[in-house]
Amino acid sequence: MAFKAQAIEVNGAPIGMKRGGSGPPLLYLHGTDGLTEWPEFLDLLALEYDVIAPDLPGFGSSPIPEWIDDVSDAAYFYLEVIEKLGLTDVRIVGHSLGAWIGMEMAIRSAERLHSLVIIAAAGIHVKGVPKVDIYMIDPEEQARLAYADPTLGEAAAKRVTASKYQESAILNRIASARFGWSPRLYNPRLERWLHRIKMPTLIVWGDADLIIPPPYAHAFQRAIPGSHLEVIEHAGHMPHIEQCAKVHSLVQKHLA
Repeated sequence: MAFKAQAIEVNGAPIGMKRGGSGPPLLYLHGTDGLTEWPEFLDLLALEYDVIAPDLPGFGSSPIPEWIDDVSDAAYFYLEVIEKLGLTDVRIVGHSLGAWIGMEMAIRSAERLHSLVIIAAAGIHVKGVPKVDIYMIDPEEQARLAYADPTLGEAAAKRVTASKYQESAILNRIASARFGWSPRLYNPRLERWLHRIKMPTLIVWGDADLIIPPPYAHAFQRAIPGSHLEVIEHAGHMPHIEQCAKVHSLVQKHLA
Protein backbone atom coordinates (compact mmCIF):
# COMPACT_ATOMS: atom_id res chain seq x y z
CA MET A 1 0.00 0.00 0.00
CA ALA A 2 1.36 3.41 -0.97
CA PHE A 3 1.14 5.87 1.90
CA LYS A 4 1.66 9.57 1.29
CA ALA A 5 3.47 11.81 3.74
CA GLN A 6 1.77 15.07 4.61
CA ALA A 7 1.95 17.74 7.27
CA ILE A 8 -0.58 20.05 8.84
CA GLU A 9 -0.38 22.71 11.53
CA VAL A 10 -2.56 22.55 14.64
CA ASN A 11 -2.57 25.36 17.19
CA GLY A 12 0.70 26.61 15.78
CA ALA A 13 2.38 23.19 15.95
CA PRO A 14 3.31 21.24 12.80
CA ILE A 15 2.54 17.54 12.75
CA GLY A 16 3.72 15.02 10.21
CA MET A 17 1.71 11.99 9.20
CA LYS A 18 1.34 9.26 6.62
CA ARG A 19 -1.98 8.55 5.01
CA GLY A 20 -3.19 5.83 2.69
CA GLY A 21 -6.13 3.65 1.74
CA SER A 22 -9.77 4.58 1.34
CA GLY A 23 -12.95 4.16 3.33
CA PRO A 24 -14.00 5.35 6.78
CA PRO A 25 -11.26 7.25 8.65
CA LEU A 26 -8.96 5.32 10.98
CA LEU A 27 -6.45 7.09 13.21
CA TYR A 28 -3.48 4.91 14.19
CA LEU A 29 -1.58 6.09 17.28
CA HIS A 30 1.86 4.53 17.65
CA GLY A 31 3.65 3.46 20.80
CA THR A 32 6.96 4.49 22.36
CA ASP A 33 8.91 2.99 19.46
CA GLY A 34 7.37 5.41 16.96
CA LEU A 35 6.81 4.44 13.32
CA THR A 36 10.37 3.96 12.08
CA GLU A 37 9.34 0.60 10.65
CA TRP A 38 6.05 0.59 8.72
CA PRO A 39 3.98 -2.43 9.86
CA GLU A 40 2.09 -4.80 7.58
CA PHE A 41 -0.80 -4.34 10.00
CA LEU A 42 -1.43 -0.84 8.63
CA ASP A 43 -1.21 -2.06 5.04
CA LEU A 44 -3.99 -4.53 5.79
CA LEU A 45 -6.14 -1.91 7.51
CA ALA A 46 -5.68 0.43 4.54
CA LEU A 47 -7.47 -2.10 2.31
CA GLU A 48 -10.70 -1.11 4.09
CA TYR A 49 -10.01 2.26 5.70
CA ASP A 50 -8.51 5.69 5.19
CA VAL A 51 -5.56 5.12 7.53
CA ILE A 52 -4.00 8.23 9.06
CA ALA A 53 -0.84 7.59 11.07
CA PRO A 54 0.57 10.77 12.64
CA ASP A 55 3.91 11.06 14.39
CA LEU A 56 3.25 11.92 18.02
CA PRO A 57 4.83 15.29 18.86
CA GLY A 58 8.52 14.67 19.47
CA PHE A 59 8.59 11.56 17.27
CA GLY A 60 9.56 11.26 13.62
CA SER A 61 8.65 14.33 11.60
CA SER A 62 6.67 16.06 14.37
CA PRO A 63 8.55 18.53 16.58
CA ILE A 64 7.23 18.88 20.10
CA PRO A 65 5.86 22.32 21.05
CA GLU A 66 6.63 23.68 24.51
CA TRP A 67 2.97 23.63 25.52
CA ILE A 68 2.62 19.85 25.24
CA ASP A 69 3.72 18.48 28.60
CA ASP A 70 1.84 15.24 29.12
CA VAL A 71 -0.64 12.74 27.68
CA SER A 72 -3.60 14.99 28.53
CA ASP A 73 -2.16 17.65 26.24
CA ALA A 74 -1.54 15.00 23.56
CA ALA A 75 -5.16 13.87 23.79
CA TYR A 76 -6.52 17.37 23.24
CA PHE A 77 -3.96 17.87 20.47
CA TYR A 78 -5.14 14.80 18.56
CA LEU A 79 -8.79 15.81 19.02
CA GLU A 80 -7.85 19.07 17.31
CA VAL A 81 -6.03 17.13 14.58
CA ILE A 82 -9.26 15.22 13.87
CA GLU A 83 -11.20 18.50 13.77
CA LYS A 84 -8.59 20.14 11.52
CA LEU A 85 -8.82 17.25 9.06
CA GLY A 86 -12.62 17.46 9.08
CA LEU A 87 -13.04 13.84 10.15
CA THR A 88 -16.09 12.21 11.71
CA ASP A 89 -16.83 8.64 12.85
CA VAL A 90 -13.15 8.06 13.42
CA ARG A 91 -11.92 4.59 14.34
CA ILE A 92 -9.00 4.90 16.76
CA VAL A 93 -6.45 2.10 16.90
CA GLY A 94 -3.63 2.68 19.38
CA HIS A 95 -0.67 0.70 20.63
CA SER A 96 0.93 1.12 24.06
CA LEU A 97 1.46 4.87 24.55
CA GLY A 98 -0.85 5.52 21.59
CA ALA A 99 -3.58 3.38 23.15
CA TRP A 100 -3.27 5.41 26.34
CA ILE A 101 -3.68 8.62 24.36
CA GLY A 102 -6.69 7.13 22.55
CA MET A 103 -8.43 6.43 25.85
CA GLU A 104 -7.65 9.94 27.13
CA MET A 105 -9.25 11.29 23.94
CA ALA A 106 -12.36 9.14 24.35
CA ILE A 107 -13.04 10.23 27.93
CA ARG A 108 -12.82 13.89 26.89
CA SER A 109 -14.86 13.96 23.70
CA ALA A 110 -16.48 11.19 21.67
CA GLU A 111 -18.30 13.56 19.32
CA ARG A 112 -16.18 12.64 16.28
CA LEU A 113 -15.23 9.12 17.35
CA HIS A 114 -16.75 5.82 16.23
CA SER A 115 -14.88 3.05 18.06
CA LEU A 116 -11.67 2.25 19.88
CA VAL A 117 -9.05 -0.49 19.74
CA ILE A 118 -6.36 -0.54 22.40
CA ILE A 119 -3.37 -2.85 21.95
CA ALA A 120 -1.05 -3.56 24.90
CA ALA A 121 -2.07 -0.26 26.43
CA ALA A 122 -0.22 1.86 28.92
CA GLY A 123 -2.12 4.31 31.12
CA ILE A 124 -2.97 2.62 34.42
CA HIS A 125 -1.20 0.90 37.31
CA VAL A 126 -2.24 -2.48 38.68
CA LYS A 127 -1.09 -2.95 42.26
CA GLY A 128 1.30 -5.85 42.65
CA VAL A 129 1.85 -6.27 38.90
CA PRO A 130 5.06 -4.50 37.89
CA LYS A 131 5.70 -3.31 34.35
CA VAL A 132 9.12 -3.24 32.72
CA ASP A 133 10.70 0.16 33.31
CA ILE A 134 11.57 0.92 29.70
CA TYR A 135 13.53 4.00 30.74
CA MET A 136 15.95 1.96 32.80
CA ILE A 137 16.91 -0.49 30.03
CA ASP A 138 18.50 0.24 26.69
CA PRO A 139 16.40 0.26 23.48
CA GLU A 140 18.03 -2.98 22.35
CA GLU A 141 16.83 -4.86 25.44
CA GLN A 142 13.39 -3.29 25.17
CA ALA A 143 13.15 -4.58 21.60
CA ARG A 144 14.06 -8.10 22.73
CA LEU A 145 11.46 -8.08 25.49
CA ALA A 146 8.72 -6.89 23.14
CA TYR A 147 8.36 -10.27 21.40
CA ALA A 148 7.40 -13.73 22.59
CA ASP A 149 9.42 -15.27 19.74
CA PRO A 150 13.12 -14.81 20.62
CA THR A 151 14.04 -14.85 16.93
CA LEU A 152 11.83 -11.84 16.29
CA GLY A 153 13.20 -10.18 19.44
CA GLU A 154 16.79 -10.55 18.27
CA ALA A 155 15.90 -9.21 14.83
CA ALA A 156 14.20 -6.20 16.42
CA ALA A 157 17.24 -5.60 18.65
CA LYS A 158 19.52 -5.62 15.61
CA ARG A 159 17.32 -3.09 13.84
CA VAL A 160 17.48 -0.76 16.84
CA THR A 161 21.29 -0.89 16.85
CA ALA A 162 21.60 -0.40 13.07
CA SER A 163 23.19 2.96 12.34
CA LYS A 164 20.22 4.33 10.38
CA TYR A 165 17.89 3.74 13.35
CA GLN A 166 20.09 4.68 16.29
CA GLU A 167 19.30 8.39 16.21
CA SER A 168 15.55 7.86 15.91
CA ALA A 169 15.63 5.32 18.76
CA ILE A 170 17.29 7.91 21.01
CA LEU A 171 14.87 10.66 19.99
CA ASN A 172 11.90 8.35 20.52
CA ARG A 173 13.14 7.51 24.01
CA ILE A 174 13.48 11.22 24.86
CA ALA A 175 10.03 12.02 23.48
CA SER A 176 8.30 9.11 25.23
CA ALA A 177 9.89 10.16 28.53
CA ARG A 178 8.14 13.51 28.23
CA PHE A 179 4.80 11.70 28.30
CA GLY A 180 5.53 8.79 30.58
CA TRP A 181 8.47 9.54 32.88
CA SER A 182 6.66 10.31 36.12
CA PRO A 183 4.69 8.39 37.07
CA ARG A 184 5.94 5.63 34.80
CA LEU A 185 3.62 5.28 31.81
CA TYR A 186 0.36 5.85 33.62
CA ASN A 187 -2.02 8.54 34.75
CA PRO A 188 -3.25 8.03 38.35
CA ARG A 189 -6.55 9.72 37.41
CA LEU A 190 -7.29 7.79 34.21
CA GLU A 191 -8.86 4.65 35.66
CA ARG A 192 -11.53 6.57 37.56
CA TRP A 193 -12.79 8.06 34.25
CA LEU A 194 -12.65 5.03 31.97
CA HIS A 195 -16.38 4.47 32.58
CA ARG A 196 -16.92 7.47 30.28
CA ILE A 197 -15.83 5.40 27.28
CA LYS A 198 -19.20 4.36 25.84
CA MET A 199 -18.10 3.51 22.29
CA PRO A 200 -17.39 -0.07 21.17
CA THR A 201 -13.95 -0.93 22.57
CA LEU A 202 -11.71 -3.87 21.74
CA ILE A 203 -8.76 -4.68 24.00
CA VAL A 204 -5.97 -6.75 22.41
CA TRP A 205 -3.13 -8.22 24.44
CA GLY A 206 -0.32 -10.73 23.99
CA ASP A 207 -0.41 -13.65 26.39
CA ALA A 208 3.37 -13.38 26.84
CA ASP A 209 3.62 -9.59 27.18
CA LEU A 210 6.53 -8.94 29.54
CA ILE A 211 6.51 -5.15 29.23
CA ILE A 212 2.89 -4.62 30.31
CA PRO A 213 1.68 -8.00 31.62
CA PRO A 214 -1.78 -9.46 30.78
CA PRO A 215 -3.38 -8.59 34.17
CA TYR A 216 -3.48 -5.02 32.85
CA ALA A 217 -5.72 -6.19 30.00
CA HIS A 218 -8.24 -7.58 32.46
CA ALA A 219 -8.10 -4.38 34.51
CA PHE A 220 -8.96 -2.33 31.42
CA GLN A 221 -11.80 -4.71 30.57
CA ARG A 222 -13.29 -4.27 34.04
CA ALA A 223 -13.01 -0.50 33.86
CA ILE A 224 -14.36 0.13 30.33
CA PRO A 225 -18.09 -0.70 30.13
CA GLY A 226 -18.98 -3.29 27.48
CA SER A 227 -15.41 -3.68 26.28
CA HIS A 228 -14.27 -6.93 24.68
CA LEU A 229 -10.91 -8.55 25.42
CA GLU A 230 -8.92 -10.77 23.09
CA VAL A 231 -5.71 -12.34 24.44
CA ILE A 232 -3.43 -13.44 21.60
CA GLU A 233 -1.43 -16.64 22.04
CA HIS A 234 2.29 -16.66 21.30
CA ALA A 235 2.54 -12.87 21.31
CA GLY A 236 4.37 -10.32 23.43
CA HIS A 237 4.00 -6.55 23.59
CA MET A 238 3.63 -6.27 19.80
CA PRO A 239 0.75 -8.66 19.02
CA HIS A 240 -0.26 -6.68 15.92
CA ILE A 241 3.24 -7.32 14.54
CA GLU A 242 3.94 -10.80 15.89
CA GLN A 243 0.49 -12.23 15.10
CA CYS A 244 -0.52 -9.74 12.42
CA ALA A 245 -3.12 -11.81 10.55
CA LYS A 246 -4.90 -12.86 13.75
CA VAL A 247 -5.01 -9.36 15.20
CA HIS A 248 -6.06 -7.78 11.91
CA SER A 249 -8.96 -10.21 11.64
CA LEU A 250 -10.16 -9.37 15.15
CA VAL A 251 -9.75 -5.63 14.62
CA GLN A 252 -11.48 -5.71 11.26
CA LYS A 253 -14.45 -7.60 12.74
CA HIS A 254 -14.68 -5.09 15.60
CA LEU A 255 -14.43 -2.01 13.37
CA ALA A 256 -17.00 -3.32 10.91
